[in-house]
Amino acid sequence: MPDALTPVIRSVEPSDAAAVAAVYAHHVAYGTASFDTVARSVADTLAKIIECADHRWPFLVAEVDRAVVGYAYATQFRDRPAYASTCENSIYIGPDYVGRGVGTKLLATLIDAAEMSGFRQMIAVIGGAEPASVALHAKAGFVETGRMRSVGWKLNKWLDSLYMQRSLGVGDQEAAERQA
Repeated sequence: MPDALTPVIRSVEPSDAAAVAAVYAHHVAYGTASFDTVARSVADTLAKIIECADHRWPFLVAEVDRAVVGYAYATQFRDRPAYASTCENSIYIGPDYVGRGVGTKLLATLIDAAEMSGFRQMIAVIGGAEPASVALHAKAGFVETGRMRSVGWKLNKWLDSLYMQRSLGVGDQEAAERQA
């Protein structure tokens, strides 16, 4: 395994859209974590950054030597009002930085930021049931809550979607305050 890094984790800026889009494009082209088959454009990526900012949802980037090498964000799990306290995370790391501690630090920071944003539960929907993503989420306290078998076809194979979940803060021990 390559040496661990200490990336700088910060809030995304609109000027990061191209770098974020490039990280995602690699996973679309070569991986099964995303079920997209065409990478998002820089404009679409910028729209996601703006959407997160407008809702005060966390969107973070990891930098090494001032270059964006990964990103993570949390959005409301579904758009119906009763889901307002539950978020879904997305996390992608550049191929040269996988297995070097970037994802661990980025996900830990995202969990804290999502809790500060008022979310009580975080869901990870892991496309292709990617072993590295499953291990990353398990290390961060997520547990498997379900699996949808053979729901995606990509790179000439059927892929599962694995659901993992963890509570944030007081979780479901108190009434929710957040409303959509």
